[in-house]
Amino acid sequence: MSLNQSIRSQAEMKKAHVGDLAGSVGRDTTLGGIMAQDEEYQRFVRDKLGIVTRRGIETPLRDYGLFPHQTDLVKWALRRATAAIFADTGLGKSRMQVAWADMVHRHTGGDVLILAPLAVAEQTVGEGQSIGVSVTHAREEDQLRPGINITNYDRIHKFNCSKFAGVVLDESSIIKHHTAKTLQTLLDAFRHTQFKLCATATPAPNDWTELGNHSEFLGVRSRSEMLAEFFVHDAADTGTWRLKGHARNIFWQWVASWGAMIRSPADLGHDASLYALPPLHVQQHTVEIEHNPAHGLFPMEAQSLMERRDARKQSMSERVMACSEIVNSNDEPWVVWCDLNAEGDFLEKSIRGAVQISGSDDADVKEKRLHDFAHGHIRVLVSKVSICGFGLNWQHCRNMAFVGVTDSFEAYYQAVRRCWRFGQRHPVNVHVFASNLEGAVVANLRRKEMDAKEMADAMAIETIDAIRSEVLGRTKETNIYRPDSVIRVPKFLEVV
Repeated sequence: MSLNQSIRSQAEMKKAHVGDLAGSVGRDTTLGGIMAQDEEYQRFVRDKLGIVTRRGIETPLRDYGLFPHQTDLVKWALRRATAAIFADTGLGKSRMQVAWADMVHRHTGGDVLILAPLAVAEQTVGEGQSIGVSVTHAREEDQLRPGINITNYDRIHKFNCSKFAGVVLDESSIIKHHTAKTLQTLLDAFRHTQFKLCATATPAPNDWTELGNHSEFLGVRSRSEMLAEFFVHDAADTGTWRLKGHARNIFWQWVASWGAMIRSPADLGHDASLYALPPLHVQQHTVEIEHNPAHGLFPMEAQSLMERRDARKQSMSERVMACSEIVNSNDEPWVVWCDLNAEGDFLEKSIRGAVQISGSDDADVKEKRLHDFAHGHIRVLVSKVSICGFGLNWQHCRNMAFVGVTDSFEAYYQAVRRCWRFGQRHPVNVHVFASNLEGAVVANLRRKEMDAKEMADAMAIETIDAIRSEVLGRTKETNIYRPDSVIRVPKFLEVV
């Protein structure tokens, strides 16, 4: 076959393909038919990208007794229809969520679902009562009631999510990992939901994945679109994304248009004196363990994650006994955090009045024990940060111990903030127990804290002006290709 014959054959195939496309709209090749075909394609694109027309709520906010900064954030989130409130711990995210959900319910007449971590549901029901809003804690589909309902994330599969007019993700950092099953489940379940609100403590400024996942869930931009527009692969590590230097300011302005990052009411120009927290005292208790010659000629501090875990296992008995002695010396409430299952079992046996919540416990058992601790029926709670370290309010407790410290500063910070938060009237005491082989654990935590503060300060500089401005948003923002000129086909490709 000659070159001309090959080109002619390909052209005929393209014509046939166009004819097939025309056939999908009744084989109408008129202008009206082509327009109908284009509309069908546009509908396909909108569905694929999750584009939903957003019409926010401009009606006056009811009097929920909110603080000024909370009122501002709720009004802004309602105007946007889909928004994220990245407010630091203790700033009242639960009340803001309930007020937002109540306004959506009143405006649309539809029901709103709040998804929350374990045991936070009951706490949110109480917050709703405090501002005059009824919230139903539903564990099964038949327990749903008209209005606002709340359930745990692990029960989402029990509900028909398409029936809700609005959804709230409490502690929305649960969608941090873009490969997680939970994220995809939430994206699929609420892709076409009209009103969406995410609420969590301020995300790490350099955690691009968390920001991208929030943007995608809210229908602003997909994670891949965000990365393509604002980021490049790090030359040294193609698995790492680096914010383009010239795009930094524009990127944070874009984030601030749908996500309000607030660390204090002062960020919005309000009085923050009520949020001045009592002192936080952090003390490290170092237990001495003998060097095992099998691990080297001289004792050396653990460096790798594996070495630190080995060091913790070697010193477990000493650390647990040191902690138990301090906790048993008074009758005050305590939260004792462990890192290993064996640590939790040993602590429960060694501490008077201690009750453990472990990963193997039934969900109802976990909820009951968390309720009992929050209401003073349990003196000492033993658990892992991954189980109980997020979303709970324990201002009745001012004593905390870490028998095992994770390598995540975020996890440590969240655990401490369960007690050291708005409403705490006493100085909070944090005791960290480590072996001599683990090194200066507290010093390392303080270094990470300073690093996090510096990044948060830099982010505040980038976003504070944009956050304070009036921001409205109705539609999903996406990059659509709009050609400026017609493509000219070379002469040698034209069919004779």
